[in-house]
Amino acid sequence: MGSKINTELATEMRTIVTRLMKRLRRQSATDSTLSLTHRSTLALLDEHGELLPNELASMEKITNQSMSQVLAHLGELGYISRRTAIDDKRKSIVSLTKEGATVLKQVRDERDSWLYKAISRNCSDEEIETLRKAIIPLKRILEFEEATK
Repeated sequence: MGSKINTELATEMRTIVTRLMKRLRRQSATDSTLSLTHRSTLALLDEHGELLPNELASMEKITNQSMSQVLAHLGELGYISRRTAIDDKRKSIVSLTKEGATVLKQVRDERDSWLYKAISRNCSDEEIETLRKAIIPLKRILEFEEATK
């Protein structure tokens, strides 16, 4: 399966994907006050609904103390809410507020819009089809990374 890959392909792919991610991050004026961890935390809450702070810290691979700082900032911005867990009053459950969900959607929409324009203005129909086909192996690469954690 890996006979047609070499380190040059891996290096070029890493470089391009990294540069694309940096470019996409710059395409949203909405998220200029949010770090990558802030945005990722909002995305996790959007995906899972509600999570405990220690679950978020574990998913983000940061300390509970660092997650507390992230959540404090998101709380100050009004993007998350906390409620006390029914079964254990010492635990708080974190979720997105309506404003947090709106900001996350706006950031995604701004980035999607830029990427749509970049693809439609710079790629031929054949290249667009190649990009469409590349999504499947890219997803498998991401799944592999997740499985190794």
